[in-house]
Amino acid sequence: MVTTAQWRRLGRRSLFVAAATASALVLAACSGGGAPAGEGADPQKLEYLVNAENGNIPPVLESMASGVCEAENEALPLEINSIPQADLDGQIQLLVGQDALPAMFAAGGTPAEGAKLWNAGKLVDFDESLEELGVLDQIEPGAISTIKALYGGAFSFLPFQYNIEGIFYNKQMFADHGFEEPKTWDELLEVAEALKADGVLPFTASGEQGWPITRLLSGYIFRSLGPDALRKVADGEAKLTDPEYVEAAAAIADLGAKGYLNENIASLDYDGAQNEFLEGNAAMFYMGTWALTAINDPEGNKIGADNVGFMPFPAVDGGAGDIGQYPSNVGLPSTFGSATYGPKVQSWVKCITENFGEMSLVEQNTISGFKVPDEVWAEQPQLTQDVHERISGSTESVLWFEALFNAKAGQDSSKNVSLLVTGQMSPEEFMGLLQTDLDAG
Repeated sequence: MVTTAQWRRLGRRSLFVAAATASALVLAACSGGGAPAGEGADPQKLEYLVNAENGNIPPVLESMASGVCEAENEALPLEINSIPQADLDGQIQLLVGQDALPAMFAAGGTPAEGAKLWNAGKLVDFDESLEELGVLDQIEPGAISTIKALYGGAFSFLPFQYNIEGIFYNKQMFADHGFEEPKTWDELLEVAEALKADGVLPFTASGEQGWPITRLLSGYIFRSLGPDALRKVADGEAKLTDPEYVEAAAAIADLGAKGYLNENIASLDYDGAQNEFLEGNAAMFYMGTWALTAINDPEGNKIGADNVGFMPFPAVDGGAGDIGQYPSNVGLPSTFGSATYGPKVQSWVKCITENFGEMSLVEQNTISGFKVPDEVWAEQPQLTQDVHERISGSTESVLWFEALFNAKAGQDSSKNVSLLVTGQMSPEEFMGLLQTDLDAG
């Protein structure tokens, strides 16, 4: 017998299958890239469809609607609608099939789907539009580079969040041992060995989540093989089982073999790993700059924000990558539909571009890809200012290990990487598993 709950699941699945089919037909009938600016017709309201888990962007937009963007809101009222992130891809596909995309909406969880919308002409070309609005220079170049890398080479989404990644380190621990920031992988290993010999845990990372470890792996790959190394894998020009990729996996496996990582790494979750660093039990913590929220919290950070430094993933001797190419991401970015991109919507976009960065930083302690006045940055904690300088000085970014993977490869990567660093899976086995997933499509 089929239960009511099962019928609901079946009905929901059928809805998304139908949506996907309709979306495929619509997208197949279209060609080209994003639509030119100014060709859409204004809707009755600025509807924003966003994932329900996003607690940062909607409050800032609501604050803007009653403040700096009040005139734009009177002309075109903001209306925010939320949906669970797990349902977002399916809902967007359904709306595409109905030719009913809202004026503004968050990206789904799969960048490839966003690229399809761009290729079908459903999204705005922000390179063109922001240039015409006179505000293209208000976007950090590194954020644009990240979006283009994720979404098929197009600046088709806006960076409401922007994070770079690197190694946070305990400055006092480094000073006590006479260390400066290591610039190369070999120097980093020398620091780790000296710390371990003195009874200090060099690195903390979450094996339960997995991705904090695979970030180390992609960091090594980008530094050794260059910024396009994982794009080549995605395009079929290289394989993760090629010797140079396996060598990168072996380098990360050695961190575990040499005792540079937590003994309980397989069961350690994100908060536990972060606390190991903030409580002074580990010298280094690889993470994105979203961790600044916790670092700048005096209650949770027992070592003190002034005692935390930030450095890029080091260079690999003889490698093709550059230490200035920071891994970066834009969270779950948002975009605007081309069909409703009329003058009133464009006025909203201009106001957002000019003001969102400052308001997000001040009200939510969140860094975005929109530029912020220097005087506002000067009021932020020193480490936050340091991150800002690095973001402003970066013109090229790289992604992360699973960014271009299919769902199965991404799941297996996070699930099994703890086995790699605990010696339960060899580098050849780990990379072979993921390549098999990629080959299966």
